[in-house]
Amino acid sequence: MSEPPGAVTLAEAAPVVDTPPREPTAQRVQPLRRPGRWIATAVVLVLVAQFAHGLVSNPFYQWDRFGYWFLRPVILDGLLITLEVAAYSAVLGLLGGILLAVARLSRNPVLRAVSWTYVWALRSIPLIVVLLFLYNFSALYQTLSVGVPFGPAFFRFDESRLATDMVIAVVGLSLNEAAYAAEVVRGGILSVDQGQHEAAAALGLPRGYQFWKIVFPQALRSITPNYVNQLIGLVKSTSLVFYVSLLDLFGTAQTMGSTYPGDIVPLLLVVTVWYLILTSLVSVVQFYVERYYARGATRSLPPTPLQKLRTGLTDLRARIRREAAV
Repeated sequence: MSEPPGAVTLAEAAPVVDTPPREPTAQRVQPLRRPGRWIATAVVLVLVAQFAHGLVSNPFYQWDRFGYWFLRPVILDGLLITLEVAAYSAVLGLLGGILLAVARLSRNPVLRAVSWTYVWALRSIPLIVVLLFLYNFSALYQTLSVGVPFGPAFFRFDESRLATDMVIAVVGLSLNEAAYAAEVVRGGILSVDQGQHEAAAALGLPRGYQFWKIVFPQALRSITPNYVNQLIGLVKSTSLVFYVSLLDLFGTAQTMGSTYPGDIVPLLLVVTVWYLILTSLVSVVQFYVERYYARGATRSLPPTPLQKLRTGLTDLRARIRREAAV
């Protein structure tokens, strides 16, 4: 139905009221609920609590005897021998590994064959067999000589006097460590971009200078974490030198356990804790060495544990303030 001319509609006749804009209500974003994660966390915490309670409350562990033996001079003497064997073997093993890796990458087929054979043999033979073989080496060769090959000898010396227990342990571990270090070093060298080799060769630099000043420093970024794993294994492998009559940390604990049969478990706990401390220190050194060689390869250096702690505390305070404001 059409409206007459001049008629006013209901919408036009209604007074216009200015309503203020409605303020948006703040809505809090609810986090996604993950019941499975909370259940798994609760189960893990219960298991950890039970394990810790068993360690503390079980009288079989004899924690009073653990405290008695932990810093005894005889234990510390064995610990010192363990550190000496590990340090000497680590240095000699790394030097031997570098030589073997360079020989493996050489263009000389004889060097490549000898290096490959050495690595293959030492990685195949158990370490305890190597140590026992060296320990009985004097039965095969009572005297050693230096002179013309297949000719007269200039110097002769008794092998049994030279091969002390410490020497046998260091030589055996070093020979074994060199075989594994050779593969670690070779992998690190191969990880360096080929353009670095070509650029160094284009500058006319000697091959030795190319390796030690250009290639090897870059390869250390890849070598370091892998070789530190080898060092951790080396520290634990020193426990085998007890079988060549060298009283290291484990050998001392074994001897004391034979003298004091009731303290076998506390002595084993002492050895366990000391090995945990040693491997943890090696891991800390690994972190800072990796951080040092990461300079220039990453946009920002990885944070140190102290920096992570400060960042975590700052985030926690900020979260608490947000929760209080809401």
